[in-house]
Amino acid sequence: MNILLLGSGGREHAFAWKIANSPKCTQLFVAPGNAGTLQIATNVEDLAVTDFEGIKRFVLDHSIDMLVVGPEEPLVKGIVDFFEKFPETRNLPIIGPSQTGATLEGSKDFSKRFMKRHGIPTAASETFTAQSINEGLVFIKSQPTPIVLKADGLAAGKGVLICETHAEAEKNFKAMLLDEKFGEASKKVVVEAFLDGIELSVFVATDGESYKILPEAKDYKRIGEKDQGLNTGGMGAVSPVPFATTSFMKKVEEKVVKPTVKGLKEEKIKYTGFLFIGLMNVDGDPFVIEYNVRMGDPETQAVLPRIKSDFVDLLYAMGTGRLSNYQIELESFSTSTVVMVAGGYPDVYEKGNPIEGLNTAQKDKVLTFHAGTKMEKNGQVTTQGGRVLGITGMGNNLEEALDKTYARTREICWKDVYFRKDIGQDLLNFGK
Repeated sequence: MNILLLGSGGREHAFAWKIANSPKCTQLFVAPGNAGTLQIATNVEDLAVTDFEGIKRFVLDHSIDMLVVGPEEPLVKGIVDFFEKFPETRNLPIIGPSQTGATLEGSKDFSKRFMKRHGIPTAASETFTAQSINEGLVFIKSQPTPIVLKADGLAAGKGVLICETHAEAEKNFKAMLLDEKFGEASKKVVVEAFLDGIELSVFVATDGESYKILPEAKDYKRIGEKDQGLNTGGMGAVSPVPFATTSFMKKVEEKVVKPTVKGLKEEKIKYTGFLFIGLMNVDGDPFVIEYNVRMGDPETQAVLPRIKSDFVDLLYAMGTGRLSNYQIELESFSTSTVVMVAGGYPDVYEKGNPIEGLNTAQKDKVLTFHAGTKMEKNGQVTTQGGRVLGITGMGNNLEEALDKTYARTREICWKDVYFRKDIGQDLLNFGK
């Protein structure tokens, strides 16, 4: 089948790699893509992920059989609803939820209210606007520290602040609501109780009726080692996660996954695609931190290599409501992903720096996923974003996977390259 994949990051390169390796894929287009997808698919560089009219024309002109939406923005802006308006595109399988479904990620307040309605365990919270700022300040004073502040809307993975003191929380709360610290995203702010535990990400594929739980992962969001410094879109990930035991994952399924899918169905919210559940393991019990309505980045680069069964079959089963018939098979090996970023990220960073070492012979069980890259006319790959590459190693255990990952990172360089050297180290001796 002919498949169009929207996006240009590391997640989309991983999707493209998995899709291109399926015998079910005849031709793969990626819009706009990056230098990595260019090597395995046809990039459509002038087609933006939010140009719905342009995407529709491309779908019809190129006889696209399935549309896979990688990032959250087009979903939150209603691409699924847009395609359903037209008879010629109404039946196209689209991997992604409706605009209402995407609000689970597009609005933290919406998702918290959804969880409360359906008894899904999550931290206690209240939501405030500029009009209710004084009530918010009183509420903050009444809370134990640390205090979590979340921008209600999309903030590129950077809209969450953990404040150690009441003064810090009050200062940031005002900055978010009055000074638009995160722009439109912080017109509402969710003030949330801090959960003390270990974080992990659980991924669910659903067609709105059935679901399949994909391999879990743990990601590392802070820019600095030992989880110091600013939040980023993600500096690395590992899979599987040693504390995600069979008994814990059973709790996740019963307390979180089932009531979430059931709640969407009861509220008649059309949801076809991936659901990323950010969880905190608090003394063996799962609490939902957030929902995302697509696969995570960089977790995708760690998770997809562990899916053994045909990935296009999985996507098509979701898009056509036949997921109950899909048998998911998983690999037993471990994976680790380390993200190589531009110096200065997540603040100001340079673009256009040549990347050296990409053409060194790829070693067995190592994958190099492109994110913020561009292929110049002379064939040189340059940096184009903050997160530039994701290096994924595979091994019989986490230690082997990390060895392969870091060996590859040492072969690649560009001006002011930076990556964390402690990804997965906290899990190597977990439980020993």
